Amino acid sequence: MTFDRIIQELDKRLKDPLPAGRAHELLRARPVSGQFPDFGHKLPPKPGSVLILLFEEDGVIKLPLTKRATYKGAHSAQISFPGGKAEAGETVIEVALREAEEEIGVHRDDVHVIGTLSEFFVVPSNFMVTPVVGTLNYVPVFKPDPREVEKIIYADLNDIIRDDAVYEEEILAAGLYPMIAPHFLIENEIVWGATAMMLNEFREVLREIIER
Repeated sequence: MTFDRIIQELDKRLKDPLPAGRAHELLRARPVSGQFPDFGHKLPPKPGSVLILLFEEDGVIKLPLTKRATYKGAHSAQISFPGGKAEAGETVIEVALREAEEEIGVHRDDVHVIGTLSEFFVVPSNFMVTPVVGTLNYVPVFKPDPREVEKIIYADLNDIIRDDAVYEEEILAAGLYPMIAPHFLIENEIVWGATAMMLNEFREVLREIIER
């Protein structure tokens, strides 16, 4: 299926009910002890957005992911979509486009937004995140912000949708909690947790489209 056809089909599919929690749960990490850590949030979740940005290069459809810089926080050095916290008055789409421009240097006006996936609650950091799906009509040269992004990796859509795309192994979350983590392996980086769960919903939607 061509890039243009996939985008056309995604535009229609994202207007219908989505897999949501069912797709998310398939990639949820499980504590080895059987007990989830208590993060003890007392405030409502903070709103945020991420951008799933599709482009085509040499006939291959790709999307960028960022490896976060190392810092003292729940998501240090993890793989994520470009994105972040909403500022006052911003829509979910405005957040995703602004954050992607700041983190990886893609101009917000160049992104054609085709829809959103289901909201996702990121428990460790107390965020309610909306994944925004957009496209570029050219091959980008990204400029990662060195304060936030250690490097950019690229997922090939063909690798994401194949039957054996999901792996599983034990990891140490936040350097403290042993977890059994279903994950994608992209450029030898383990993509797990919230990013993997949101990516799996996108994967299921893509598989529906391509397997029709």
